[in-house]
Amino acid sequence: MSWGTELWDQFDNLEKHTQWGIDILEKYIKFVKERTEIELSYAKQLRNLSKKYQPKKNSKEEEEYRYTACKAFLSTLNEMNDYAGQHEVVSENLTSQIIAGLARYVQEVKQERKSHFHDGRKAQQHIETCWKQLESSKRRFERDCKEADRAQQYFEKMDADINVTKADVEKARQQAQVRHQMAEDSKADYSSNLQKFNLEQREYYHTHIPNIFKKIQEMEERRIVRLGESMKTYAEVDRQVIPIIGKCLDGIVKAAESIDQNTDSQLVIEAYKSGFEPPGDIEFEDYTQPMKRTVSENSLSNSREGKAEPKFGGKSKGKLWPFIKKNKLMSLLTSPHQPPPPPPASASPSAVPNGPQSPKQQKEPLSHRFNEFMTSKPKIHCFRSLKRGLSLKLGAAPEDFSNLPPEQRRKKLQQKVDELNKEIQKEMDQREAITKMKDVYLKNPQMGDPASLDHKLTEVSQNIEKLRLEAQKFEAWLAEVEGRLPARSEQARRQSGLYDAQTAPTVNNCAQARESPDGSYTEEQSQESEVKVLATDFDDEFDDEEPLPAIGTCKALYTFDGQNEGTISVVEGETLYVIEEDKGDGWTRIRRNEDEEGYVPTSYVEVYLDKNAKDS
Repeated sequence: MSWGTELWDQFDNLEKHTQWGIDILEKYIKFVKERTEIELSYAKQLRNLSKKYQPKKNSKEEEEYRYTACKAFLSTLNEMNDYAGQHEVVSENLTSQIIAGLARYVQEVKQERKSHFHDGRKAQQHIETCWKQLESSKRRFERDCKEADRAQQYFEKMDADINVTKADVEKARQQAQVRHQMAEDSKADYSSNLQKFNLEQREYYHTHIPNIFKKIQEMEERRIVRLGESMKTYAEVDRQVIPIIGKCLDGIVKAAESIDQNTDSQLVIEAYKSGFEPPGDIEFEDYTQPMKRTVSENSLSNSREGKAEPKFGGKSKGKLWPFIKKNKLMSLLTSPHQPPPPPPASASPSAVPNGPQSPKQQKEPLSHRFNEFMTSKPKIHCFRSLKRGLSLKLGAAPEDFSNLPPEQRRKKLQQKVDELNKEIQKEMDQREAITKMKDVYLKNPQMGDPASLDHKLTEVSQNIEKLRLEAQKFEAWLAEVEGRLPARSEQARRQSGLYDAQTAPTVNNCAQARESPDGSYTEEQSQESEVKVLATDFDDEFDDEEPLPAIGTCKALYTFDGQNEGTISVVEGETLYVIEEDKGDGWTRIRRNEDEEGYVPTSYVEVYLDKNAKDS
């Protein structure tokens, strides 16, 4: 049974069949590769599962694992980890023993198949060339025979005609002889080509093609055998890890059998036993006879009488919020605290019918306003933070991390300084190594040219200098944050002192003017001084602040003459910016321009808040 004799005329079909066989090999390789990926994924998931339920170190879970059930569970997790390792071994063996070998074999089979079919096509082209030569000689022989017949007929016609000269007859006879000779030559050539073609054809169908097809058959049979061997290896890879997997499962069973309920019960007793005796029987108390009860020394009444009542001699001072805005403080202390005036009785044409009325509010003491200041959480720490926050949104983060709160900024700067110091140390180590190498070159010139290291040494020194300057810059910022260096110039301090001198009387006046409903002062001198110190301390921080951002607009419904301190005059129909909405006291803070802002009664304006600005 040979492909060369049985399939001598199936060259194209054999070519398709062998290509299909290679495709089968590649498909099997892809199957094994996907199996390895599944094994790796499964092993990874098993390891993650085991790690997820492992007890955390230095936690309460470690105490729980003294129980035998928990110990068995921990052993199960460890065995599952080893179980996952066996699946990784399966993946590695499949890759090394099947995928890698079959991939190389497929390339070899492709090259061998290409060579065999190239020889087959070459033999086909040769037999086709011989056939074309035979056909050509055959047509030439046929043509020469026809030409000789025509020449012979012409000669006979001329020889029979009595009007033709002898010379013409002789010429026709010679022409007929030439044609006959050409026909004889064509016949000999055709006979030779025919014999040659028959010989080549016998060689092609009985020698060349059978040999080529036999090699192709052997190649295909080797492919089939190799595929079978790979399938056996596929099974053996799994069979090799079965004993180890069995040991893992045996370990899980052994761990389960090690669970002892009596031991765990004893551990629970040792963990929670109090040592007290159970209470005895309760005696019957007879209330039909008068009983004289003696109060024990440790009774509740004595304990209450013996305790000293706590006395609060003074008011506790809350810690001031360090990042509160000065403008917030000053607005709380300088804003009008009397109830806002009601709107005019005769509404102007531009007024809205049934417009908002001013809420009635009693005078509140300064302590209430100060408590509001103490308890309110600022939405923005300072106006510079707002500005830097906006710059961050635009993608320009400040180099000194000034957009962060002080503590976060200090941590960032400290981290940056540490990183720069590490880089400086690395560059210094590199410079030291280059210096030592240069010394070696100086002592042994045959090992290298010392001058070749000068450029590198200079470059490293420049890098060290740059890093040191950078580190000094960040250290200065860090010192500023920690209060080791002055943060501002003397001019700013003078401006801050002038502002303090202007605001201090205002604070005192406000503190003295605020009275409780019964006419007594609600603020102590210490609290007033505390407010004054707070204002002066934070002036230096916010002198160069930008104004508060607008959270909306408003339209004046009536004309208001702001004569009191902290108010602002508005004209009917005027449009202004709202920078602080009504907090419930009937006043709204507005701004006309950067230098002119104050409070107006809420009932005198119609407010249009910008939701996005308010949320931000």
